[in-house]
Amino acid sequence: MTGSPAQTLTDLFFTAIDRFADRQVVMRTRRNGGWTDISCRELRDDVRALSAALRTLGLQAGDRVALLSENRPEWAITDYACLAVRCADVPVYPTLPAGQIEYLLRDSGAVVICVSSAAQLEKIQSIRRGLPALRQVIVFDAGLEGPDVLSFRAVLERGRAAADQYPHWREEALEVTADDLATIIYTSGTTGEPKGVMLTHGNLASNAAAALTVLDVQGDDECLSFLPLSHIFERMAGHYVMLSAGVIINYCQAIDAVAADILNRRPTVLTSVPRVYEKVYARILEGAAASPLKARIFRWAKRAGERWAEQRLGVGPVRPLVALQRALADRLVFRKVRDRLGGRLRFCVSGGAPLAADIGRFFYAAGIPILEGYGLTETSPVITVNTLEAPRFGSVGRAVPGIEVRIAEDGEILTRGPHVMKGYFNKPEATAQAIDADGWFHTGDIGRFDDEGYLYITDRKKDIIVTAGGKNIAPQPIENRLRANPLIANAVMLGDRRKFPIALLVPDFDTLRAWAEAQGLRAEGDEAMVGLPEVRAKMELEAKKHLRDLAHFEVPKKFLVLPRDLSIERGELTPKLSVRRRAVEQNFRAEISALYNDSHQAERTDPPD
Repeated sequence: MTGSPAQTLTDLFFTAIDRFADRQVVMRTRRNGGWTDISCRELRDDVRALSAALRTLGLQAGDRVALLSENRPEWAITDYACLAVRCADVPVYPTLPAGQIEYLLRDSGAVVICVSSAAQLEKIQSIRRGLPALRQVIVFDAGLEGPDVLSFRAVLERGRAAADQYPHWREEALEVTADDLATIIYTSGTTGEPKGVMLTHGNLASNAAAALTVLDVQGDDECLSFLPLSHIFERMAGHYVMLSAGVIINYCQAIDAVAADILNRRPTVLTSVPRVYEKVYARILEGAAASPLKARIFRWAKRAGERWAEQRLGVGPVRPLVALQRALADRLVFRKVRDRLGGRLRFCVSGGAPLAADIGRFFYAAGIPILEGYGLTETSPVITVNTLEAPRFGSVGRAVPGIEVRIAEDGEILTRGPHVMKGYFNKPEATAQAIDADGWFHTGDIGRFDDEGYLYITDRKKDIIVTAGGKNIAPQPIENRLRANPLIANAVMLGDRRKFPIALLVPDFDTLRAWAEAQGLRAEGDEAMVGLPEVRAKMELEAKKHLRDLAHFEVPKKFLVLPRDLSIERGELTPKLSVRRRAVEQNFRAEISALYNDSHQAERTDPPD
């Protein structure tokens, strides 16, 4: 990168457009069964056209535009056009049900929403009466326009026709300041009510600049965009950073197409959540177990690779014998691993949830370093990240330039700098709780530094569940729903750092015994009763009645019916009868492990949402 870092996102956009003006490909997307290239000039022209169209629709600086779409070029075009008009966009997870979308749109006061498809349009039409501020719906897919719905193509044509009315659109776009609001991203709170994180141009532009100093992305790289752009991780790492560096962005519009698209597009860099790497690793292990000989070769290669990695990242040089063994391991095993991922990957970035150190070590040995980082929506998001030169497995790296990080007396990780959000939208009290008088943002995570400044996340202070796929789930509202059932006396949601959430159910034993007797079921004691298949099926059926309008990733995929109530004496409840989640998980550790181990044949892991 040359020149001074961009101070705003519009500056970032125009700088990249100027720098790569002659590029014939800056983005690719699947259309009509094949890949379509989008040039830098086409991207610029579409952003200008949409900017003009939004102004003809009456949008003013400071208005909010919602985005309800899977990853595709139209998402990026809309984002940059909103920024150019000095509006703030409100990204919405495309997997959310209509009821949850309604809250976000009403709270943000969005006046326009862009949706991707008929399915997303149907959600909006079902809740539109409850959204008095919403004036216009724009749909990306063709053939869905109507009296109150405009097609994206028609809007672009409208903007091209009106472009001459705004001859100074670039200069006007660049009048935005670093403190101006760029986006509102909603994230779950511990009470379940989503909070709108207000990120400014300065927050995001500074974070992109900082990330570019530590991530070795170049103009001849290609990436695959499949994590949702509605999540800050993909938006920063796979959107702003990649455009700034001139990386070709290949949009994968369906999570089940990721494996095929990796082989087809052969990216050189990849950003993902740990669960994707875990799934790749699991498939590798499955293939290695195909025969005793393959298993022996794989185990030997893995050990050889780990010895090589340890010495390569250590103080001294790699010993000749270790280097030779690793070269043989590469020929027998690791080269095949790289080929399964397209054969060109230089490195990957992992965020959103913890990455197991063993997985990081294996992929490093295989020649595909995974650089684990750490951040939150409120921090734009990057706080720390490992580097290619000196990754440390199990850590989330060191602070990126310009960012302060310290550990509070109670072990909580605090951070301060230009990356910290402006605050929570319409929630000054929550903002004051999160950012103290000295400007330190309280992350809610517990951590420690090693002697060289690498940060390790050791625990969670907050009650939010973060699955291995990076999904944030507020457990308390879901538990409250379950407790509303007469058969359920208590419920505990678990799943932090796991593939998916589960629910532990405590029956109301009096009610359950009455039901069992009516069904002609007999059992000696409560433990024997909850062991009956009919009882477990009944409890699961009753629980699911209360979960129908949740987002897919929020729904527990497995249920464990407990043979007794939770108690203060066992440390499972506080004196106020609040659940101590970690104590419950510890006390039922064996049963919970069995539940997850038994899940592979029936459950699929949630894709990144």
